[in-house]
Amino acid sequence: MEDLEAIPWNIVLLFGGAMSIGLCMWQTGAASWMAVEWLVLFRGAHWFVFVMGVGIFVLSMTNFIMNVAAIAICLPVALVIAGYLGVAPEVIFYTSLVAAGMPFLLLIGAAPNAIAYGSNQFTSGEFFKAGVPASLLLLVVLGLFVWLVWPLMGMPVLLQ
Repeated sequence: MEDLEAIPWNIVLLFGGAMSIGLCMWQTGAASWMAVEWLVLFRGAHWFVFVMGVGIFVLSMTNFIMNVAAIAICLPVALVIAGYLGVAPEVIFYTSLVAAGMPFLLLIGAAPNAIAYGSNQFTSGEFFKAGVPASLLLLVVLGLFVWLVWPLMGMPVLLQ
């Protein structure tokens, strides 16, 4: 009985819920619909706006479902649209990975978030308030890398 009481059940149930939400979204087609509807908004946009739109979508999704599911939902659609816009697939891939690895807003975004919350040092509201500026800063830094750093490093941003 002591072993069962020592398990942080709130974290176990939190991640169980996040995985079930992701699975339900995947099986019902809601995830694909969301990805297509979001990314189609940017089909005629400048390539940089499209890439940042992908980053915003993945960052948003990874805060509500597991980051692997967010990438699996977004990446196929984004790569197809990127080809039509002349955007290199590497840029879409790395943008998605960066955004998926930085869920700052909600506790279910990543295991370290839930572990930190388990320390009882702060509330989920305080976590969210700190996550908003962190997410905005992430998007600014990601934009600088997409626009300036990656091309200077020799990574192709646009298809030739």
